[in-house]
Amino acid sequence: MNLHELQPAPNSKKGRTRVGRGRGSGIGKTSGRGENGQNKRSGGGTRPLFEGGQIALTQKLPKRGFTNARFKRQFAIVNVGDLETFAANTTVTAELLKEKRIISKIEKDGLKVLGNGKITKALTIKAEKWSETAEKKITKAGGTIKEA
Repeated sequence: MNLHELQPAPNSKKGRTRVGRGRGSGIGKTSGRGENGQNKRSGGGTRPLFEGGQIALTQKLPKRGFTNARFKRQFAIVNVGDLETFAANTTVTAELLKEKRIISKIEKDGLKVLGNGKITKALTIKAEKWSETAEKKITKAGGTIKEA
């Protein structure tokens, strides 16, 4: 016997139960869902592991294993197009961007410049990180980007 010759035993496979097809089918009227309540409704029921409002077992158990969340680096992100508001030959820092409300807060790891948008003015930008595209656009406009 080969793998492609395997098949279920005769009469061992049952077809799908068609619910709600009249009284004579044995599963008419309520279609096996009982009378009233949450589980009768379409989309009803609760999510897996729900315990009726009691704290679920998965939430009670201690969490184990490694998570990188403590070591994640956070940058205040600004696009090259947002720097067009500054006058030419300005030194742009995270503090100046916060003052002009281009960024909401200075993140702990500093400023990151991304290359979305257009820039036509020569600016000196002090940032901790930047993308290749941002660097190309800034230098093409006659500006420079330095590590802060």
